[in-house]
Amino acid sequence: MKFTSIEICAGAGGQAIGLEQAGFNHLALIEIEQIACDTLRLNRPNWNIINMDVKEFTAKKYQNIDLLAGGVPCPPFSIAGKQLGKEDDRDLFPEALRLVKECSPKAVMLENVRGLLDVKFKEYRRYILNELYKMGYLCDWRLVNASDYGVSQLRPRAILVALKKEYFDYFEWPTKSKIPPLTVGELLYDEMASLGWENVDNWKKSANSIAPTIVGGSKKHGGADLGPTRAKQSWALLGVDGKGLADTPPLNGSKAMPRLTLKMTALIQGFPKEWEFAGKKTPAYRQVGNAFPPPVAKAIGIAIKKALNTYDSKSTKGKRFQGQTA
Repeated sequence: MKFTSIEICAGAGGQAIGLEQAGFNHLALIEIEQIACDTLRLNRPNWNIINMDVKEFTAKKYQNIDLLAGGVPCPPFSIAGKQLGKEDDRDLFPEALRLVKECSPKAVMLENVRGLLDVKFKEYRRYILNELYKMGYLCDWRLVNASDYGVSQLRPRAILVALKKEYFDYFEWPTKSKIPPLTVGELLYDEMASLGWENVDNWKKSANSIAPTIVGGSKKHGGADLGPTRAKQSWALLGVDGKGLADTPPLNGSKAMPRLTLKMTALIQGFPKEWEFAGKKTPAYRQVGNAFPPPVAKAIGIAIKKALNTYDSKSTKGKRFQGQTA
């Protein structure tokens, strides 16, 4: 059975892929960046991609869908920024709340950076929960590490899950995978070896842990590199030059520390191998770095679907039982 959803701030499709894999049918994906919309259409031409500012979008035609999901902009809460929270004009939580009120979904899932869970934003989190409670939802915040769900990087994210009160008791956060994620060397071995690099086996041995968090930067700051100085140092310990991205895997005879290609960064984020990204290297990499890892979205999506299924099946069973005794 397919469940219905709409997604705001869809980006390059990380969350949408995971929710699709979890069994959700996207009725609409809203994204302001044209290049990200191009990526979505390139990979899923059948999806209803709406290139629009969320502030201009209305969800009134999507009444009573199963899920409203999204990854609202992180700069208002990121430790890399000024952490202005609700004072930042890029904060889209108010718009998300407006859309919830307009379409009354059974469930809501919103993700953001871990900074949102800092003490300084306690009152703002309480405000969000109170607004959802007034609309008939019970909620839970959780700090989720992508590596707990098979992604080869830590990538902690703040996840808000809200369900209408009748469904909430049936929701349980997904359990962590018992199988550890692949190391960077294990994950990227085939790509690193694809052009015949003879040192790939030695490199695999050195790349023996999961990756630092992939960061995409913004339009104004950051290029196609793997983050600030500390992140680059962590990449160097894995045998990766984090000062930029390579156009191709290392060639046979190469003695330099290899750089990741765009495809390699996407694999570390948990994107499917066949997923393509529109645009040149730097804007394409920003799409990758700002994405929500699909395996995490899938795991939480399955948990939400299970809660909806469990309530609906018990409710239907109860109605059948009442009918039999009438």
